[in-house]
Amino acid sequence: MKSYLTPILQDALSTLCQPFDVAAPTEITLEVPRNAEHGDLSTNAAMTLAKALKKNPRELATSLVEILKSRTNSAVITDISIAGAGFINFTFAPTFYGLRLQDLLREGENIGRNERGRGIKANVEYVSANPTGLLHVGHGRNAAIGDTLANILAWNGYDVTREYYFNNAGNQMNNLGRSVHTRYLQILDSTVEFSQDDKGLYHGEYIKEIAQMLANKHSAALKEVNEENLTICRKAGEEWCFATIHATMKRMNIHHDVYFNEDSLYTDGKVKDTIERLRDKGFVYEKDGATWLALSRMGMTDDRVIIKSSGEPTYRLPDIAYHHDKLARRKFDLVVDIFGADHIATIPDVMAAVEALGEEKSKVRVVIHQFVTLMKDGEQVKMSKRTGRSYTLDDLLEECGEDVTRFFFLMRGVSTHLEFDLNLAEEQSEKNPVFYLQYAHARIASIMRTAEERGVHIATAAYDTTLLLHPSEIELIKFVLRFPEIILRAAETLEPQVIAEYLREVAAAFHKFYHDCRILGEEESLMQARFALLRAAKTVLNNGLAVLGIKAPEKM
Repeated sequence: MKSYLTPILQDALSTLCQPFDVAAPTEITLEVPRNAEHGDLSTNAAMTLAKALKKNPRELATSLVEILKSRTNSAVITDISIAGAGFINFTFAPTFYGLRLQDLLREGENIGRNERGRGIKANVEYVSANPTGLLHVGHGRNAAIGDTLANILAWNGYDVTREYYFNNAGNQMNNLGRSVHTRYLQILDSTVEFSQDDKGLYHGEYIKEIAQMLANKHSAALKEVNEENLTICRKAGEEWCFATIHATMKRMNIHHDVYFNEDSLYTDGKVKDTIERLRDKGFVYEKDGATWLALSRMGMTDDRVIIKSSGEPTYRLPDIAYHHDKLARRKFDLVVDIFGADHIATIPDVMAAVEALGEEKSKVRVVIHQFVTLMKDGEQVKMSKRTGRSYTLDDLLEECGEDVTRFFFLMRGVSTHLEFDLNLAEEQSEKNPVFYLQYAHARIASIMRTAEERGVHIATAAYDTTLLLHPSEIELIKFVLRFPEIILRAAETLEPQVIAEYLREVAAAFHKFYHDCRILGEEESLMQARFALLRAAKTVLNNGLAVLGIKAPEKM
């Protein structure tokens, strides 16, 4: 509907604005009214123009409606009316939806795909957990959001690189090596103590597993505390953690194209180059033995230390070098970062430095997701019933299943705190929003299988969807037609939940249609038209779930 009406409205606005010597707006808002009695689409164009044209909004709306009525086909748009202070409402003829459905069906399995981002190189970085332990539920939300946003951009035609940024060097990795070696010594001698007060040590049960693996392989050969043995322990810990992270990601149907090592920023001279570039521009200075980033000269409030007096860099420095590498060296046109809320304080500093280096910070879009709280019987849960320990992402996947876990991470806005309802997630019925969507897809598949079993031919071309005039048919068509628009909107806003919310509406409209409209046994031409609608709904559900990284089963 929007694609049909937008060019007509743009042309009408140009005509309206011409006598006033004012440029017509290029961005037009068309929304579905909350009240169905107000028509199928509504625009506030007259209201937004009122100030520029120095006219009463309702008076402008009246003039605009007159122009629109002279340029629209009454067989397509049956009514154009004014509401409130100047909203213009449009009502489409029922047969219009059938014709638009035919256009959509010609796209076959590619419904929703477009070329909006063609030629644009996009980098999406997500998960990025260092290999020091198991992934927790916060990592899970980050992974689901990042991978789905990468899918969304790919469906919009972007050339997408999925990236994992990690650090396998530094003090945290040394602490991993110490932790593994201490547990290894305990296996050899039970009297060896593992200090619970040493905040640098990792206390998880997985450390014991890694240590046992080393004991099985090396016996007592690593007993001496020296750099060589600690390095072996650190390496074993890193490999075990990364293998576990890979396995967890695979369970969630997530992969990465690039694994970028933070350490390479130092070994390849990129951090040094970044400092020198900032210094040449007057944004770096020395004070109290430390190297400072002059953020106050970039319009920020406080300067920040980027290299401590000890020679150790702060985390802002590699972040700046990393983004400069993606924009200046690897030439990405769009960089999308998925961060937890704990990163929010550093982002403005990094973006200011990126801009100071001469890059367009508008090319970097940061998605901040809020934390996850697991809930059971209305109360917060921190311990896994299955393991008796703090929940890991693997525990959650084991308890709730991959599709459910991923969907629950996505079904709320990324900027909102997520209360993950374990009761609902474990529900094996249509009350579970994931099953509700999957069941709709499976039911359509079942209807089609039943038709085939009865020898009913389902036409793939010869059908007349203008016969679909029942209110439940029209409602389902309206939702199905919105899918390409939803995919575009999700890419523009970087909000995957809009797809989850939309698919629930499609599923609800399908179930109502199925309840109200007989298919098998109906008169041939109407039956074939309804099968065409089913095929479109099934494709939309399948493609929408695919974008979310969730299976669309044929049977349940």
